[in-house]
Amino acid sequence: MAYAIIHHFPGGTKEQYDATLEAVHPGGWRLPDGQTFHAAGPSAGGWTIFAVHDSKGSWERFRDRVLLPLLQKGIKGGFTAPPQETTIDLYKVVP
Repeated sequence: MAYAIIHHFPGGTKEQYDATLEAVHPGGWRLPDGQTFHAAGPSAGGWTIFAVHDSKGSWERFRDRVLLPLLQKGIKGGFTAPPQETTIDLYKVVP
């Protein structure tokens, strides 16, 4: 089942997003294994990222092996605080 993750970074900026994305998705805009969609933009009071993975397991592998270790180490110019997180077991995804 497809799984969505919404991360809202209060006070986040485009510059912080760009720095963070470069660290967690190195080599350009190629999505990690299992991720099928990525969108991001400014939102009320900060920056929001919306990602869809092909399963909850895919998200958890990316989160635990890539995202969290890099965020815990610190990303120069990146987001400085953890996001507010919402997850959704998706019923339907239309390409």
